[in-house]
Amino acid sequence: MDFQNRAGGKTGSGGVASWSESNRDRRERLRQLALETIDLNKDPYFMKNHLGSYECKLCLTLHNNEGSYLAHTQGKKHQSNLARRAAKEAKEAPAQPAPEKPRVSIKKFVKIGRPGYKVTKQRDPDSGQHSLLFQVDYPEIAEGIAPRHRFMSAYEQRIEPPDKSWQYLLFAAEPYETIAFKIPSREIDKDDGRLWTHWNKDTKQFFLQFHFRLTPAQIQQQQQQKRGGGNQQGGMPTGLIPPPPRNIPSANPLNPFAQR
Repeated sequence: MDFQNRAGGKTGSGGVASWSESNRDRRERLRQLALETIDLNKDPYFMKNHLGSYECKLCLTLHNNEGSYLAHTQGKKHQSNLARRAAKEAKEAPAQPAPEKPRVSIKKFVKIGRPGYKVTKQRDPDSGQHSLLFQVDYPEIAEGIAPRHRFMSAYEQRIEPPDKSWQYLLFAAEPYETIAFKIPSREIDKDDGRLWTHWNKDTKQFFLQFHFRLTPAQIQQQQQQKRGGGNQQGGMPTGLIPPPPRNIPSANPLNPFAQR
């Protein structure tokens, strides 16, 4: 056959490959690429029979070469059979027990009673805020335990009927019983320096001090006192208030009772 005058042919070169040859070459390249990424030896459904052809044990199909089998594995039939087999195995498999969560060892102590305490009411002379200072003694506190505290609303506790006018301050430290103090349900000032705690490991004493925020009425009262200087009678000091007028005769030189 003369390939010199064939379309696309060059003198001294081979003829133009036909469509079947190009398609075969393309399939071979795809097969080589697939074999580089897919290991057929690990495919449980890949089997080579005694005739030298390849079978898919899942779909019961016959293939002449590895490339045909690889193309089959990417097809819709093989993928749907894989999904159906996975669903069947998941249904028949026994239920796996849920993994156990790591258990946190809970320390148990025998309660030895309530701790001693002391409460001091104070007032900040600069801001006018009222504060409470708590001192709780824990002489027999367990080793490695630090006292804890928290504020609790009246609706969280179950000891007394809830009253929105009160809240509770709790102190806890093992092995002592938890104690609670009933305090007015006012806003706690938690700014820096207004809520203070200290645990003295040497004396086994826990200290806590907090301040109540001023109410709008208290703030207004303080402002009025600052403007008035804390005085009465139009700002005049108490010691300088003139005495009430007395009925004294006028200063007449002819009057013997007149004061000179």
